[in-house]
Amino acid sequence: MRQTKLLNFAFFIIAMQEKSYDAIDTVAFIDRETYIRDFRDVATFEDCCRACPNYGNRWGCPPFDHDTLQDLLPYNKVMLVGVKITPHDSKMPMEQVYDLMRPELERLNRRLLDLERENNGFALGFVGKCERCGNVPCARIDGKPCRHPDVVRPSLEAYGFNVSETSSKLLGIDMVWSHDKNVPRHLTLVCGLFYNGPDLQW
Repeated sequence: MRQTKLLNFAFFIIAMQEKSYDAIDTVAFIDRETYIRDFRDVATFEDCCRACPNYGNRWGCPPFDHDTLQDLLPYNKVMLVGVKITPHDSKMPMEQVYDLMRPELERLNRRLLDLERENNGFALGFVGKCERCGNVPCARIDGKPCRHPDVVRPSLEAYGFNVSETSSKLLGIDMVWSHDKNVPRHLTLVCGLFYNGPDLQW
């Protein structure tokens, strides 16, 4: 009887921890040549990155010490994945935005890295607020190599891709922005995998 009560209590706790948002994944495929030609503008987006404090201070962020185009040319196809996150609380303060996105960021990165390994591809995921080293500053600040190169990947933006247009034109998700102190009506995460072969199963 005691075991049954404990199991019921555990189920109750799990039920109370339901997600505070809805998340929908959308996948699109495009050939690498078209994606680079129509959605990449390195100069423009590196200028945008310069305004960010992570610029030059995180290994997943520009500037890079090589021509990033060369990382993409071995592949003939791109799989793009967007997730639309809609919070249940329309008045959620912006201070909570990262906590809201974190489970989806972790889920997408895990799946993206699995597909990269399985298909010998090249993933562009999410760096931004990289937490792989916890509260320790990125090793790049001290001129040292990344401590976690197996899991840290640059973002599409870092490689010069227009993520807003990628999201709207290829994934059908219009990005929206907050105009007050609350999280916007939905958040959008976009990642990609450059690879060779037929369409993949997300």
